[in-house]
Amino acid sequence: MAGQADDGAMRQGEARLRARCACGIDVHAHVVPEHFPPYLGRKMPADWPATAAAPAVNGLCHRHVMISGRNYRTVSEKCWSATRRLDDFAGMGLSQQAISPMPELLSYWMSAEDAGPLLRYLNEQIAAMVAESGGRLIGMGAVPLQDIDKAIAELRYVTQTLGFAGVEIGSNVNGTPIGDPRFLPFFEACEALDAAVFVHALKPAGMDRLVGPAPLQQVLAYPTEVGLAAASVITGNLLVHRPRLRIAFSHGGGTLASLLPRLHKGWGVFPAVRDQLQRDPIEQARQLFYDTLVFDPLTLRHLAAQFGSSQLMAGTDYPFNFHDAAPLAHIEAAFDDVATVAALAHGNARRFLARAFTSLEKETT
Repeated sequence: MAGQADDGAMRQGEARLRARCACGIDVHAHVVPEHFPPYLGRKMPADWPATAAAPAVNGLCHRHVMISGRNYRTVSEKCWSATRRLDDFAGMGLSQQAISPMPELLSYWMSAEDAGPLLRYLNEQIAAMVAESGGRLIGMGAVPLQDIDKAIAELRYVTQTLGFAGVEIGSNVNGTPIGDPRFLPFFEACEALDAAVFVHALKPAGMDRLVGPAPLQQVLAYPTEVGLAAASVITGNLLVHRPRLRIAFSHGGGTLASLLPRLHKGWGVFPAVRDQLQRDPIEQARQLFYDTLVFDPLTLRHLAAQFGSSQLMAGTDYPFNFHDAAPLAHIEAAFDDVATVAALAHGNARRFLARAFTSLEKETT
């Protein structure tokens, strides 16, 4: 019966959405270029990406993304065409969308010297899409986080030269969680540049515990991975050290909402945990941002109760097949309060992506 009630609320939300303007801001959407540049170094890494032609589907051009000689994923031209992407905005209730690379392209496993030119190419492809969109797309770049100095240099390039709102990073860098103190100089630079940071699950832990086909990585392992990444930021006291940093987590923060009560309890029970965490973990969790990509109104209401409705933003994982095609309808199905719906639909994202909106305001004055 609960499922039927939620389905009814979802339909009511869709009806209300159709009666309103498309005003949502999607903070979680990805880009894959139609082509990748040739490798220009001495010895090409085995996992240097390429694309190959794939059959058209429903009138859309498709490409196979080839990594290490295998088809990692087949994607449509919505991944690289600003026009095709914008065509879907009205149906999704969107006015703007922050775009970042498909996470597998972050390339932390390459040397920074090899990854640097690839990431620069991706960033410039994103910049071209942003320019073509007339302000409806917002850039979120990629940096070689396996080398902190080079990552900071590319961060400066994407924010100061390309005008991006911030960057996307993976949940771990070759197995090291992002809450590790070694990344503090990078986050210090993000804070100084007013750059937003969007964290996406990447190469998740626990894959050996899954029973079933490969897509279960996205379905089950990603939420676990991003929950642990968010927990590492809390136990690493990142926002104690960098209180003005705006950092968001994909997939509703994954398992963090379930881990947080245990972490809070442990903070009160175990002296070692108390010594490690310099502030109440619940207070720290309520400084982080999270997308709404949970596919369930009841779960979304739970996230608002745990983290605060001020910290949730629409996110879709567009244009991949496992995306939320009606993000605003899901928000409206979960919340009756108009102010809460507006905050999740676009208000909180404007705060998170503040650098982009400051730039737009300067251009229009």
